[in-house]
Amino acid sequence: MDIKIVKDKVAGGQAAFAIIQQGIATGAKVLGLATGSTPITLYQEMIKSDLDFRQLTSVNLDEYVGLPYDNPQSYHQFMQDNLFSKKPFKHSYVPEGMAADIDQAAKDYDKIIEANPIDIQILGIGRNGHIGFNEPGTPFDELTHEVRLTESTIEANKRFFADEKDVPRKAISMGIGSIMKSKQIILMAYGSDKADAIQATIEGPVTTHVPASVLQNHANATIIIDEAAASKLTNK
Repeated sequence: MDIKIVKDKVAGGQAAFAIIQQGIATGAKVLGLATGSTPITLYQEMIKSDLDFRQLTSVNLDEYVGLPYDNPQSYHQFMQDNLFSKKPFKHSYVPEGMAADIDQAAKDYDKIIEANPIDIQILGIGRNGHIGFNEPGTPFDELTHEVRLTESTIEANKRFFADEKDVPRKAISMGIGSIMKSKQIILMAYGSDKADAIQATIEGPVTTHVPASVLQNHANATIIIDEAAASKLTNK
């Protein structure tokens, strides 16, 4: 793991963009993208750059199950609002959370990943160490699948919804096995509420209890964190 400690989330977005810019310059064609507040500063850097993404493909990590695509909190809409409407890609794939058969949609999504091997995958991290929506206990070889969200994840996500009962309880997510196939991975985390998860990811044992700890086994993973997220690391 390459650990980069930055001043704040703006500097983190700049650091992540520099890696993506270099990757595209050396032939990267497929970007794995994430949602949530963490990657927004990265997407802002992408938007204001002069890079043209119309020859690239994007593959998103996850989507809520049962949330219409035009719902303001759907990840389809998030990506449209925060990146695609300003910097379109040749093809942009997001899991089909409204599919009648979610298991089949998951299998179909793995075929998309196989056809579009991910060069650079962007990740955030949950307070419980989840990546994508892969909650603690998810097998490391799991591919795209339906997930029942934990109470801690529902609690973390309820701030985006008018009422807690509106927060989806299920999602469709790339599995850890799907994520680990990516040639390069960038995980970003900001704030003291991520410090425990970051310490366990970087310095703890590799265990399914902390899904992100599997990144210790990846050949090309970069962790970009601010001082608050790095505050519990013993070796900085």
